[in-house]
Amino acid sequence: MTPQSDSYDVVVVGAGPAGSAAAGECARLGLKTLCIEEHGTIGYPVQCSGLLSNAAFAECRVSERSVLNRVSGARVISAQGSDILIDAKKTKAFVVDRGILDHEMAEHAADDGAEFLLHTAACGIRDKMLETRGVDGHQEISFNVLIAADGPRSTLARMLGMQRAPVFLAGIQADILHKNDSRFVEVYPDASPGFFGWSIPTGPERTRIGLCAQDNVPALFAAFRKQFGDSTVHLVTGTIPLGIMPRTYGHRTLFTGDAAGFAKPTSGGGVYTGIRSALHAAAVAAEACAAGRSDDAILAGYEQRWKADFGNELALGFRLFQIRQHLSGQDIDDLIRALDDPEILRVIEEYGDMDRPSVVARKLMLKPRMLRLLGPLMQAGIKTLF
Repeated sequence: MTPQSDSYDVVVVGAGPAGSAAAGECARLGLKTLCIEEHGTIGYPVQCSGLLSNAAFAECRVSERSVLNRVSGARVISAQGSDILIDAKKTKAFVVDRGILDHEMAEHAADDGAEFLLHTAACGIRDKMLETRGVDGHQEISFNVLIAADGPRSTLARMLGMQRAPVFLAGIQADILHKNDSRFVEVYPDASPGFFGWSIPTGPERTRIGLCAQDNVPALFAAFRKQFGDSTVHLVTGTIPLGIMPRTYGHRTLFTGDAAGFAKPTSGGGVYTGIRSALHAAAVAAEACAAGRSDDAILAGYEQRWKADFGNELALGFRLFQIRQHLSGQDIDDLIRALDDPEILRVIEEYGDMDRPSVVARKLMLKPRMLRLLGPLMQAGIKTLF
């Protein structure tokens, strides 16, 4: 559709969960808002595992139309044969069709008053003017505040010369026909050096497998998939940024979600932090528009907000990711066997949180058995960082 105006309080670039959440919240706050999306259909192509924590799914504020499955726990399996089963015996996460979920989020944002312009990409910024190209040709759209929700390879970040996230993982994922226990995700820490592989049940006989790594991803995935048979229904690739960009605001722009490097380093998921950051960005955009300003002094409040919300969790997660790079297969197997203790599993099942791992980490560090194992591992990992 053609925008009703060429002048907006806020222009959001990207219509994923972070972008639609930002656009919808800005509109609810009374701001004239436009969201542009480079693809012709919102939600596609899908580049996500579709596993959302209860909190992340709640933040999306959508119906259950996109829900494919519910899981209550996870099985962690080492290459050396050790495994543990973590079962909370209640729903801990939703497996969703991201295309349907993203589209519903955009619909709600439009219902709240945000305008959307599809098949349109940002191609330049001049002062408070965003240059775009798309189905309607070249346009110039005036804005007071720009919200970047344009993913891990953010075009806006490159245009503005912003320093990016320090680490990028490449991922491959396939939907396959494979019988599974639909209650549990499976995690394979040895499938990918420095990260992990996964198997997510999307239905009784349908499974989503994938992995992420910094190097050699096609070969790693080819080796990993052999244990699941040959059938492939759908194959996708994607990128995950880890580590937050040094500054998430500047040049009248607020960076949200993957564009800011807000993916969780412990899992690679970014929906929860993406939407949380989008809501903070909308609040600061409203303050800036009310003041008739968009300078760095007023936009700095955005960074204060997201740091207070989830900054410590991402900092802890990135340190754990760095330590993970230096753990051997034997270290991982030792850790899995150490976790296979009824009291420790009870703590994980009760306090485990995909979005805020610091809670269960603090609880586990009170257990003598975990201290005896984790102390040397963390010390070895930390020494290699300096």
